[in-house]
Amino acid sequence: MSDLKTRFEKAAEDVKKLSERPDNDTLLKLYALYKQGSDGDVSGPKPGFFDFVGTAKYEAWAKLKGTKSEDAMQKYVDLVKKLGG
Repeated sequence: MSDLKTRFEKAAEDVKKLSERPDNDTLLKLYALYKQGSDGDVSGPKPGFFDFVGTAKYEAWAKLKGTKSEDAMQKYVDLVKKLGG
């Protein structure tokens, strides 16, 4: 587990250094996987109707509800690697 956590944290740093900014769908996927991997299932109230970005992030994270943290971490690491990080 600690090896996975180390790779997860490194991927979180690497994603900031990507040469190209990923498209919005990929950014949402990265956000959701990161939050699921680090915080677990979605928590807190859903953002208000006019907070479009917050709502999109919340919904992307909510779709991963029930996914184990370890699985989310591995998917995050794999996605960052695929993006060239």
